[in-house]
Amino acid sequence: MLLLRKGSVGLLVGAVAAFSAVHAAPPSAAAPTTVAPTPSRDPAKQLPGTISVSNIDFKRGDGGAGRLILRFDGDGAAPDLRSTGSTVTINVGNAQLPANLQKPLNVTDFATPVQRIDARPAGTGTQLVLNTSGNYESMAYQSGREYIVEIVPRAAGATASRGKATGNTAMGATNSTTSTRAYSGRPVTFNFQDVPVRTVLQLIAEESSLNIVAADTVQGNVTLRLVNVPWDQALDIVLQAKGLDKRRSGNVVWIAPQAEVAKYEQDKEDARIALDNRVDLTTEYIQINYHNAAQIFKALTEARGVGGSGGGGGAGGGNQDSGFLSSRGRLVADERTNTLMVSDIPKKIAQMKELIRVIDRPVDQVVIEARVVIAVESFSRELGARFGVSGYTHDAQAFFNGNIQSNIDTQNSVVDANNQNSATPPPNPPVLGTITRGLMTNLGVTNPAGSVALAILNAGYALDVELSAMQQEGRGEVISNPRIVTSNQREAVISQGQEVGYVTISPQQGGNDIPIPNVQFKDVLLQMKVTPTITNDGRVFLNMAVKKDEVEGFVDTSIGQVPQISKREVNTAVLVEDGQTVVIGGVYEFRDRNDVSKVPFLGDVPFLGNLFKKKGRNKEKAELLIFVTPKVLQVSQR
Repeated sequence: MLLLRKGSVGLLVGAVAAFSAVHAAPPSAAAPTTVAPTPSRDPAKQLPGTISVSNIDFKRGDGGAGRLILRFDGDGAAPDLRSTGSTVTINVGNAQLPANLQKPLNVTDFATPVQRIDARPAGTGTQLVLNTSGNYESMAYQSGREYIVEIVPRAAGATASRGKATGNTAMGATNSTTSTRAYSGRPVTFNFQDVPVRTVLQLIAEESSLNIVAADTVQGNVTLRLVNVPWDQALDIVLQAKGLDKRRSGNVVWIAPQAEVAKYEQDKEDARIALDNRVDLTTEYIQINYHNAAQIFKALTEARGVGGSGGGGGAGGGNQDSGFLSSRGRLVADERTNTLMVSDIPKKIAQMKELIRVIDRPVDQVVIEARVVIAVESFSRELGARFGVSGYTHDAQAFFNGNIQSNIDTQNSVVDANNQNSATPPPNPPVLGTITRGLMTNLGVTNPAGSVALAILNAGYALDVELSAMQQEGRGEVISNPRIVTSNQREAVISQGQEVGYVTISPQQGGNDIPIPNVQFKDVLLQMKVTPTITNDGRVFLNMAVKKDEVEGFVDTSIGQVPQISKREVNTAVLVEDGQTVVIGGVYEFRDRNDVSKVPFLGDVPFLGNLFKKKGRNKEKAELLIFVTPKVLQVSQR
């Protein structure tokens, strides 16, 4: 096993040229580190025309980045990338471009900074020109026979290529792909042709200021070309290319083949399980104060086998931890004393006590106050007239009273008096007698608030006119205020009302046709049903149902009266601030009605037509509002 550290001078023989090139020209703080190309060990790979481009592919990456993937049919390609203004040029001097790939590619539809790609031969090699738009950052890396160029928008470049992760985050999981990881290392540029992997790890250790420990089984060479790539991404690319994995502890990173790392972790876990199986069991009695021991027992035992630590296979698999207890653990609940008895290894018992300490604590309570407001406003107005003419021979007289009936009574009394005082006895049959009212129109207001009548007697005829009017206004407001206190996440119900009875008929059994009357009852309630949930930020989530019933009247049937019930109900779930009042529901009704009753043709005569018509107007407004105010009662733990 080899320990590679910053400043180390112990290098493999094959890396002397590359390592010397790095220290000969140290990079500035702003510019990426550049490693000079190392000559290939196989001179034949440097001859032009020995390899060719097999495929050119373009994809859209994360953050709107454009990704060009250039594949070769052999090893040893040496691409060179240069950025000039809005163009990125890639020259591959030792790779030919087939005729079927010598064509421009329009990639505008990918919505990346790259608009067009021109692929054309350049002498005995290949040249690709990427036309871009906007600000961008370019990076490229080569792994095996693939050369990948990423053009990242500058606004999203920090997120797509480097992210906002810390150094610890960048050195996390090893099997993540380079397209989904967020990297934060300093950009570097590497250009290697068949150099040892341990040399590349040494250079990355120099750039990252980390201590890298490479296992003795880390062997082999790698061909790598990286341009403006974060050092932590470069490390992941090298590990993926050679089938390696890494584990970090503080400032030290251990690198070994993936199978070796997996075996190490498996052996470590098997050793831990074997040690736990040799520890003596202890028993603890845990008193439950604010919860129910049976419910906690059920929750903990049902969780066995869920989320247990992964273990080895074979014999070790039978000794895995299961849920919150080990395979040897036991849990018993005593409902009478509300106590849990736990028997397990000390480590598991400590974890169980900490878990119960978090679960067994007093919960806050909530006061829910609701107000159901029903506001009703009505207005009605009626204007009507009654008009009539009756025959009667007597001296002309006029009577003015409150209504026609009073006029008739006055006329009859005058007629009777005249008949009694007359010197000449009336003819037989007498001319004078009791007047019977004769109405031509009867459009008066029923139960009027006021009326005026005029009766005129002339030449034996009576003319009766009565005008009546009524205006009625009404305003009412009903407020119901249910209030209830409940614990967090516990349903509470409060009801107030009555049962209204009514009669129903059911047929008699046994073929008898005589029906049997039954008395049934209907609930008419003011009820609030609510389940509150207190959120972590102090707000209250209410799942509630509020209803208010009222008996509007009774409907007559052949078997009795049936109640007519007006129902108002709201069922909703709402998030409310602590102490805030909100309207969770409301209904607004408005009615406006105009009625006219008249005698055809006569009712349309101007002015005089009012004697032959009746007008009425009704307005009704009803509004239902339901207000809710939750208040959290903090319960502190002793």
